[in-house]
Amino acid sequence: MIPVPGGVSTRPGGHRGVSPPGTRKEFMLRKSLLLKLFSAATMLRWNDKIRPLDLTELDKQAHKMILAWFIGKWEEERGELDWIGLIEGGLFELLQRVVLTDLKPPLFYRIKSDPSRYGRLNDWVSDQLRPILAPLGAAFQRRFRDYFDESEDSVHRRVLDAAHISATRWEFDILYRMNPGGFEMEAIRERLSRTSEGFGDLQGMAMIREDENSRRFIDLCGQLRFQVRWANIHRTPRTSVLGHSLIVALLSYFFSLQLGACGARRVNNFLTGLFHDLPEVLTRDVISPVKRSIEGLDALIREYEREMMEQDFYGLLPQTWRSEMKLFAEDEFENIVKIDGEPRRVGSGEIGRLYDEDRYGPRDGELVKASDRLAAFLEAYLAIRNGSAAPELHEALWAIRSEQAQLSIGGIDLGGIYADFD
Repeated sequence: MIPVPGGVSTRPGGHRGVSPPGTRKEFMLRKSLLLKLFSAATMLRWNDKIRPLDLTELDKQAHKMILAWFIGKWEEERGELDWIGLIEGGLFELLQRVVLTDLKPPLFYRIKSDPSRYGRLNDWVSDQLRPILAPLGAAFQRRFRDYFDESEDSVHRRVLDAAHISATRWEFDILYRMNPGGFEMEAIRERLSRTSEGFGDLQGMAMIREDENSRRFIDLCGQLRFQVRWANIHRTPRTSVLGHSLIVALLSYFFSLQLGACGARRVNNFLTGLFHDLPEVLTRDVISPVKRSIEGLDALIREYEREMMEQDFYGLLPQTWRSEMKLFAEDEFENIVKIDGEPRRVGSGEIGRLYDEDRYGPRDGELVKASDRLAAFLEAYLAIRNGSAAPELHEALWAIRSEQAQLSIGGIDLGGIYADFD
C-alpha cells in the first residue's frame, strides 16, 4: 500500500505503533452514531428547486470528499498536507450539517460571518451531538469542537472548502438546465462562480476548470450518485453507491481509530472505503446473490471491471497516482503493506503486530470489508424499520449478522455493534 508520503503530516496521533490519544480503551462505535450518519441520506438538497432526481446530503458529502482527495493530491505534490485533518474535517462538517438540517446556506453563511453567533451555534451543535459522540471518547469530542474554532487558512481547510463549493457547483449545473429562469438561479450561479474564484491558487481547482480528463474523473465519480443500491427493492432511504461508499469510508476510519492505527493506516483505510466501489460506475451494482448464482461469475465480473478501469478510467489520472488508485479500487479487501517499495499481502493480525507504522503504508482490507458489510446491514435495517417488507432485506439482515457478529478484527468486537441492533 502507499504510505503517507514524506513530509506529509498525519496529525493528530500520527506517532508510529502507538495508540493516538482517546482511542482503544475509551473508543466505542454505537448504534446512535451510525443512525445519525445515515440520516444524511434522507436530507434533501435544493428541495425548493425543480430537480431530475433527489439530491441528498450524504451523496453531496461523498462527492465532496472525492473532490477533496483530488484537490489534496495536487497540494500534496506542492508541499505538506494534513490528510488526517482533511478526513476528520470532512467528518466534522458532515456531523454539523446533519444537526443544522433546516438552515439554508445563505442564512448559515450569514451566521458564520459573525464569530460570536457562529460560536454559539456550534456550542448548540456540540450539545446536540454530545450523547452520540460520548462513546468515542473525550479526545474525539474535543477535536470535533475545536475544529470549528480553528483558523480556516490551513491548506486542508481550504481544500475542504474548495471541494465543498465544487460539489455544490456540480449539482447546480444539473439543476440550472431545469430552472434556467428560476428564482435566485442567476444569483446562485454568480455566487458560486465568485466563491470558486477565491480558490484559484489551488492547482486541483485549476485542473478541474481547464483539464478535460480531470473534469471527466469528477463527473464519473459523480455518476455513482445516480446508481441506487438494492435497485430492485423498495427501500427508504434509497442510498446510492456513492453515499454507501462514504459510509464505508467513515466506518473504516472509526475502526482504525479504535485500533490506535498509525496515520498512514487510517488514511489508507478511509480512502479505500471511499473508492472501493468505483468500478461500479462502469459495470453497475451487481448484488451478491447474482454474483454467487453462477460458479465463476464473481471472478468474471472482477476481471471485466479491471479491463474497463484500465480502458476508461485510470488514464484520467496523473500517471503517478494510478497504482495507488488501483489498490483502492481493485484489491480493496486485501490486507496490504508496502515493503521495499512493493505492495505485499499479509495475513490477519500481521499489520497490528508488525507493520503499524507510516513507512509501511498499511491498509486493512479485512476492516474495510467488515465496514462494507456493516453498511449493507444498516441499509437493510433502516429499510425494514421504515416499512419495507421485501424478503430479500430480511434475508440480508440475517445473513450479515450471522456472518459478522462472531468476527473480531484486531480486537474490535463486531458482535457488540450488531447486538446494539437487537
